[in-house]
Amino acid sequence: QVQLVESGGGLVQAGGSLRLSCAASGRTFSKNAVGWFRQAPGKEREFVAAISGSLGNTYYADFVKGRFTIFRENAKNTVYLQMNSLKPEDTAVYYCAASRFGTVVPGRESDFGSWGQGTQVTVSS
Repeated sequence: QVQLVESGGGLVQAGGSLRLSCAASGRTFSKNAVGWFRQAPGKEREFVAAISGSLGNTYYADFVKGRFTIFRENAKNTVYLQMNSLKPEDTAVYYCAASRFGTVVPGRESDFGSWGQGTQVTVSS
């Protein structure tokens, strides 16, 4: 099973940017779908973005379309989430997750078997 470590979270003002990283160890995951989810205090975890293996098709939740970009750098066994135009409502713990499949149903958590520990993103107004 692949181990995932997120990094890149922090405190940023509204309108700012952050880039989250999800580094995998244990095995390469270039052919596996990877997703980003987030959980705000008092709320359920929700889907943010996903990228398929091989073809690299991307999927986004409506609330991040045009602001967030998911991409992968296979040479570094890492998937990134570039977050621009951040809003206070983007404040949450962000988790990356890897599937054992190359394609997934975007947002279906059960498709993802490996999860990172999460990284906190706080957007101040």
